[in-house]
This record gives sequence, structure tokens and C-alpha cells, in this order.
Amino acid sequence: MAPVSRNSRNETAVIIGGGVIGIACAHYLNEAGYQVTIIEKGAMAGACSEGNCGFICPSHILPLATPDAIRNAAFSLFNPSAPFRVKFRFNSAFLSWMWQFLRRCNSRKMIESAEYLKPILDSSFAEYQTLLNDPNMACQWQSSGLLYVLESASGMRSFAKTDAVLADQFGVGARRIEGVDLAEYDPALRNGLAGAFHYLGDGHLRPDQLNRAWIERLSSHGVKFVENCSFQSLDADRGAAARLHTSKGPIKADHYILAAGALSAELASHFCTNLPIEPGKGYSVTMAQPDGGPKYPMLMPEHHIGVTPFEDGLRLGSMMEFVGFDRSIPDARLQQLRNSAKPYLRSSLPVRNQAAWCGWRPMTPDSLPIIGRAKGWNNVVFATGHNMLGMTLAPATGKLVAELIGGMTPHIDPQPFAPTRFH
Repeated sequence: MAPVSRNSRNETAVIIGGGVIGIACAHYLNEAGYQVTIIEKGAMAGACSEGNCGFICPSHILPLATPDAIRNAAFSLFNPSAPFRVKFRFNSAFLSWMWQFLRRCNSRKMIESAEYLKPILDSSFAEYQTLLNDPNMACQWQSSGLLYVLESASGMRSFAKTDAVLADQFGVGARRIEGVDLAEYDPALRNGLAGAFHYLGDGHLRPDQLNRAWIERLSSHGVKFVENCSFQSLDADRGAAARLHTSKGPIKADHYILAAGALSAELASHFCTNLPIEPGKGYSVTMAQPDGGPKYPMLMPEHHIGVTPFEDGLRLGSMMEFVGFDRSIPDARLQQLRNSAKPYLRSSLPVRNQAAWCGWRPMTPDSLPIIGRAKGWNNVVFATGHNMLGMTLAPATGKLVAELIGGMTPHIDPQPFAPTRFH
């Protein structure tokens, strides 16, 4: 992990948002010598950073806005159980977001977004490889790859085209496994499946353990964590943020970073900025690891389900719902997760759930994160809008934020992620 330049002026930084992106920003700013405080309206790392499937996946290059997305969105309007669901709303921000998204649902824009994502994906994975060598950062990290499992021959043919794009244009090809060989490759898989593609360059971890270990490490290095602290307003002075007003009193710093995930769009209005971020609701359910459970983390594209084996459990995750800030966890959705996994797994799933979860992914219309200085503010940086890749992109985001604040040459081109690209 290449260090960023040390800050010799003993400057301070306040991060708004205590998810994995805010934590990563704190890590690299702390390494660079800044005095860092993170404020979080709830518990640290308690939203999307907690219940996701824990995939760290450089193979996830292709954006949500693909040529098939228009058909999937239209279908979902009439099918409330669709894994990709759009609930139509007469809301100007939502309609503007959806219009921008639909305009990008073509092959040219899909490849463009993927080309911008690859450098930050590769950077983040490399940073994780170094970061997680620390024995104090134990989080069940494994770099054993990610298995895409297909049930049908048509599914194999369709995904083979996706794999060809990833291999030919981005050098991210997979090992193809035919159905007759799957049971030997991972005995947890049922007989009769069509096959799989194994992306060996991916990894996975237990998100809550990563967050807890990272927070403990940063606390021991002097980073301050303030929970149940809501950002309410700010004072400005000659193009700079001068002071935050929070539910726990005023906080003053030299630099301010907005890293509040799906809530960033609302909070960005305090900085006179319109960020096109919509909450993309996802679900997960965690249960005891069944006998003969999976060896590899898996994605099943035909049923839109992710399966992650942990040492102490099995997690199923799925869904992308554009339904606003809805906190409900319908039993039908949890059962849908189980039903989607059953055609693939040999063992029966435990009847009892250990935990059920939902979270709001911060979705942007171009599937790219928003990382960069806020227009009109000389000491405010945005680090948000990471879509479904917040856990994956956290280290590279934190490193880039520290470089931008410190005036260093960025290790990757930040321009594709600039907040100003939408205006």
C-alpha cells in the first residue's frame, strides 16, 4: 500500500458518514497525518456496509445500465416480485435520474463506464491485498475467486458472451467449468446444472468484521468516531465550509468529506449541489452454514442471487429495488432469496434465519462513483455514489480522497468520477 504524502500542517478533516467509504477515507487521511473525525447519524457501518455479500470483485466491471436494463425495468413495473424492480414515482429527482440512466442503456455507454471502472477496481483490490495482511484486520478474507453458476444451456450461452466482452476488452476472463465437472469443483452444487465461470481474481470477506476491525485500528491511531450525530447545516466563509452544525453541537475542521451513501443526495443540498443518487434497495439473509455448504462465493445470474459462505454462516443476497427510502423487509422477499438459491445447492437450507437485512445502495445513473471536489467549495470533497461496489471500491476511494485533499498526483485519473460531470 503506497502511502500518501504526510501532512506537515497538522490539519483536521471531518467525514460525514460512517460506512465503509467514510472509514476508508479516514484510514488514508490518518496515514497522511490529518486529525480525522467521522460523524454518523446512526451506528458506525450500520447501513449498506454491514449486510452485503462481501464480494471484492474486480470482475464487476459492467455497469447496471446495459442494453437489457430497459426491458428489465419495464417488466418490473408489472411484476412486484421481479429481482430488478422499479416503482414509478412522480418525483422530479427520480424522473431525472431514470432519464439519465435509460439514456446510458446502450453498448457504447456500457463499455465507456466499464473502462472508467477498471482502474479503480484494480487499485482497490491491490490495496486490500496489502491492508488485509495485517493480522489485526481479520475478516475471513479469501481471494479464491467468484463463481458465476448457470442453470440452463441458454444461460451458459448468454453469459459466455458477457465473459467474452470481459476477457477481450478488459483482460478479465474466467475459467469455464462445464456442468459435468461442477460437482467435483464445488460439491455443494446440484447435479444437472449447465456450468459456471470462475473469476479467479475476485475475493470475499465478512463485511461486519472488516468494519469492526478497521474502526478499532483507526481508533487506536487517534481517529474519532461520533455516533448518533446528524449533520444539520453549515456555515460558509468565502468559498469554504467553515463549520458544521450537528445534533451534538458544532464541529470545525480544515477539510470536509461527504461520504453518506444513499443519503448524500439530500445532504449535498447543504453544499448547493445536486447529486443524482437514488437508493437501490437490496436484501440479504444470513443463516447457519448447512452441512455440505458452498466452498466458493457464487452469483447465479439467471436468478439474480448471490451466495457467500462464511466460517460462521451462509449469506444470500439479491434484489435491486428503486422504491425510495423504504425500510420494510417483506417476508416474501426473504423467501424469494431462499427459493432462488434452492435450484443450485445440494443441501437444504436451515429453516431459521440468523439475520435479515435491507440496505440502500447509492446508485448513480452512469454506475460510476462520485469522487472529487465540490464545485464552488475549496475544502469540500464528495466520496459517494458507489452503487453496488462500495465494499469493493472503498480503499481506492479513500486513497484518492487523501491525494486530492493533499494536493498529490492522483494514483488513478479522477476525472471520470468528478461531481461536475452531471452538470
